[in-house]
Amino acid sequence: MKKIIIILITVIISSCSDDFLNLVPESSITSGNFYKTEAHFDQALVGAYASVRAAKGSVAAWVMGEMRSDNTHMEFNITNRGPQYIEREYTDFFMDDVNSGLVANMYNSCYVGIGRTNEILASVQEGSFSQESKDRIHGQASFLRALFYFDLVRFFGGVPLYLSPVRGAGDAYLPRSTTNEVYQAIISDLEIAIQKLGRPSFPQSGRANEGSARMLLADVYLTLKDYPKAETELQQVLGMGYSLLDDYEDVYRLNNKNSVESIFEIQYQQGNQGQQSDFLYPFIPLSADVSLITGIPSQNLQGGGWNTPTFEMIDAYEDGDLRLDASIGIVEGTGQIGNMFIDEFKSPINYTPTPGKRTYPFIKKYMNPHSLERNTDDNFPIYRFAEALLSMAEVLNEQNRSSDAIPYLNQVRSRAGLDPVNETNKDLLREIIAHETRIELAFENKRWLDLVRTDKAIEVMNQNGEYLKEFYSGESYIPEMSYNVTPERLLFPIPLREIRIGDLEQNPGY
Repeated sequence: MKKIIIILITVIISSCSDDFLNLVPESSITSGNFYKTEAHFDQALVGAYASVRAAKGSVAAWVMGEMRSDNTHMEFNITNRGPQYIEREYTDFFMDDVNSGLVANMYNSCYVGIGRTNEILASVQEGSFSQESKDRIHGQASFLRALFYFDLVRFFGGVPLYLSPVRGAGDAYLPRSTTNEVYQAIISDLEIAIQKLGRPSFPQSGRANEGSARMLLADVYLTLKDYPKAETELQQVLGMGYSLLDDYEDVYRLNNKNSVESIFEIQYQQGNQGQQSDFLYPFIPLSADVSLITGIPSQNLQGGGWNTPTFEMIDAYEDGDLRLDASIGIVEGTGQIGNMFIDEFKSPINYTPTPGKRTYPFIKKYMNPHSLERNTDDNFPIYRFAEALLSMAEVLNEQNRSSDAIPYLNQVRSRAGLDPVNETNKDLLREIIAHETRIELAFENKRWLDLVRTDKAIEVMNQNGEYLKEFYSGESYIPEMSYNVTPERLLFPIPLREIRIGDLEQNPGY
């Protein structure tokens, strides 16, 4: 595709010097006068962390990471057929296409974050402050860039690899790199981050440290099935002072943000600064009154009904698992789909539907006190110590060391109130660990990527499609062509706009 670039330059100069031509407006923030002091770079890092919110804390994150999986579904909203709603449904149905704004949001948000980290990395060594501070900034920016590329490569495959700021048209239109090239860039960034970042200290600040960089690198190696290298990184993480909180439900309470269990989480703050979260609201039912859930006068007629736990998911919890009641709530009521009149809040434990009432399960993890509608204080977990333990169990089992894997698995099960596992058959233990990971990390946007990583996505999601079509057969809103999960659907489409402006090759099947 030809690219037409029109540059119009009007210069009127009667008498000038080279110094005049090099002047930067002193009253404006530009690249020429901004990246100088430590304060400048800290401000730039805040912008890079904000991109983590846009990418990993967004609607796209939980639609693509959780609703795409067998953990959750949705409440069909017949009253709103806007394109944003339909795109979410089609992503759930495996019917998304190159025009999806939802998918484009994930793609673009990651690249905005990459652009911000590239500016930091290109300039930080020239700053006028201590080398210790430069290393701290360099390490965080490297970690964040790796985090963005890790999402891109898992969701889209090989993508254009921008490792320096875009200064002109020649820098702006790079071809797609191979998947291996992207992974090598991620590993390189994380090796640098590990060298430059300090170990975690408690209470934590919410910023990246050596522990979060090593955990991300372990996740990369786990995805690549390089189990020995993943084990090496996890051994380091396990020795950094992290530990499980005593109670699973405490992990999600506001007084435990950035706790000893947290390895990395997205930061939010309720209030009028524009830093708030709202995770509870998209996940609760469509209703003119949701105050029984939120604790404050509130309605949810257009913003809810998403990421709804399926009853198959509820049934997947073992008897006595303390995580069920901590993770999922159920409300009952009457009224039409799209406007439920909620009159009772129930536990999912041994739940029996009330005749004549509608039932709506919802994600309870992010149900915390707040005073303003859609303005909550919840952080969102990216990595927790429980995941490090389960990952260690997985990598040891995959290296034929099942007996060594069991203690790590049982630490997680013990907190959940479950009996220890003693299975040493590698194949059987693999399934147990995968199940435990599903339950422990439920509704944290992990499940779809784990299914792809473990080569289970096609089998599990085709079965899930059959289950959903039967379960919701009376409502007739799930298209017959939905849930036709093929190898091509393990990746999302490169957004059409990027294909057109960058002359990129589209992923197969789109």
